[in-house]
Amino acid sequence: MTGRLEGKVAVVTGAASGIGAASARRFAAEGAKVVVADLAADAGRAVAEEVGGTFFEVDVTDAEQVAAMYRHALEVHGGLQVCFNNAGISPPEDDSILSTGLEAWRRVQEVNLTSVYLCCKEALPLLVEGGGGSIINTASFVALMGSATSQISYTASKGGVLALSRELGVQFARQGVRVNALCPGPVSTPLLEELFAKDPERAARRLVHVPMGRFGRPEEIAAAAAFLASDDSSFVTASSFVVDGGIQGAYVTPL
Repeated sequence: MTGRLEGKVAVVTGAASGIGAASARRFAAEGAKVVVADLAADAGRAVAEEVGGTFFEVDVTDAEQVAAMYRHALEVHGGLQVCFNNAGISPPEDDSILSTGLEAWRRVQEVNLTSVYLCCKEALPLLVEGGGGSIINTASFVALMGSATSQISYTASKGGVLALSRELGVQFARQGVRVNALCPGPVSTPLLEELFAKDPERAARRLVHVPMGRFGRPEEIAAAAAFLASDDSSFVTASSFVVDGGIQGAYVTPL
């Protein structure tokens, strides 16, 4: 590793598994002090111990807990330079608009979009005061495309994350804070594996559209997050940073 994050303090939400855990590992390998933030305490503590960071148990939909999370970064690690707002859910009850109930819609919006609003709202003043930094918000390639296998609230929430990130990236560019939306394609995480187990046909309909012929790996998304967190991306802000195996560029995929 190149040590691109040496001397930086990074807070990663949803860091107990999947993309978040892979990113915590990559950030630490690049030299960052990492706050592993998640509701899953046992798994989160294990990741924090592995990367030599600290664990903070947080419900990212709770404003007071989010504020306390960033205070933890300042008090324990002495600063805050990178915020990877990655926590999210995709429950099975979020499906077609015709079958998704209002309660399911609201829950996904709270976890996937309102949490990003709260994290950015609390982190931005601290980053500005500290001389700048990088915010990375996990959106999705579905924020940029339509799908006939819809998860309607998830899709809408990720579109909101993308728009929010673009707005903040523009607003805070001259104050030294970069804000980007990371848009992964389908990634082999527990969420996707659960979909394969429950509905292999629906999952297979996704795979056929990936030109590379496979789903992404969490480590590949973590590598993109590390780039956006580092000074290598110093002229990148308000972007939709797509890591999707070529899905957006494809009309038909190779045989």
